[in-house]
Order: sequence, then structure tokens, then C-alpha cells
Amino acid sequence: MKVSNVPFKGTAEQETELRRRIAEHKGEKGSLMPIMQAAQEIYGYLPYQVQKIISDETGIPMEKIYGVATFYAQFSMSPKGQYEVSVCLGTACYVKGAGEVLEEVKKELGIDDGECTSDGKFSLDTCRCVGACGLAPVMIVGGDVYGKITPDQVADILKKYA
Repeated sequence: MKVSNVPFKGTAEQETELRRRIAEHKGEKGSLMPIMQAAQEIYGYLPYQVQKIISDETGIPMEKIYGVATFYAQFSMSPKGQYEVSVCLGTACYVKGAGEVLEEVKKELGIDDGECTSDGKFSLDTCRCVGACGLAPVMIVGGDVYGKITPDQVADILKKYA
């Protein structure tokens, strides 16, 4: 299991709420999905520690929980940063150089797709289309859209948020 590079900072209140939500569904057929959705809602992601609580409380093996967490795109194994960075890899963006932009973002932040910087400042996710094909390639940082960008612009864009 890949462990996040960001230390787990769950609180006692979050754990109490998770255990309460698990108790609401315990024993129900098909309860794993709603429990995991509740856990993601509470913590914002599903780190090992949260999956372990779910396993311990439900008796569902960690392997099954991990399998569900990695299969469904709605679940994240890493926390989201203060600034979520997204690079569009849809056809128009990709053809116009989004792959190179993505590589530069990874290099600048020192993280891979789906990860968060150790200071919690930035997280990186790719997406398939943001609907701004005329601006390709597109990168979004904290909700701000940057279009027609090149790899050499990435560092200056990210510095605005550092």
C-alpha cells in the first residue's frame, strides 16, 4: 500500500464521528461503500489509518477495503492540498502539449499525479476535460484557470500560490 508523504493528522473528533457512522451501517449488506464515503467526507481522503479503523470495526479485510479505495475514482488515498492543481489531459490539451506541462508541474512540486506536497500546500490531479478546449493546454490551480500554457510558465504560475 502506498503511504502518503503527508503525515496523518486525524483528530479524536473525526475518529468518533467515523466510528458513529460505521455503527449506523454495521451489519448491513453492501455497507462498505457508504462507510467509505462517510470516511472520505470526514477526513477528505482514505489514508491507511482510516482504512484500518474501518477494517477493525467491520471485520472487512484490509485488502478488500484497499481494493475498493483504489478501484473507484471517488476515493483518494492522499489528502488534497490547500491549492489543488489539475492538468487537463483531454485530447485537445494533450495534443497541444499538456503532457509536457504535467511533467513540469511534477518536477516543480516534487510529487506525482494523485499526491500532495509534504507541507500540504499543493496536490496534483489530472483530469480528462475541463471544457476549455480553445485554451488548450489548460492547468487549474486553486480554481484559477490558466490556458495556452507552456512548460516554461509553470514555475511562475505556481509561485503565485507558494
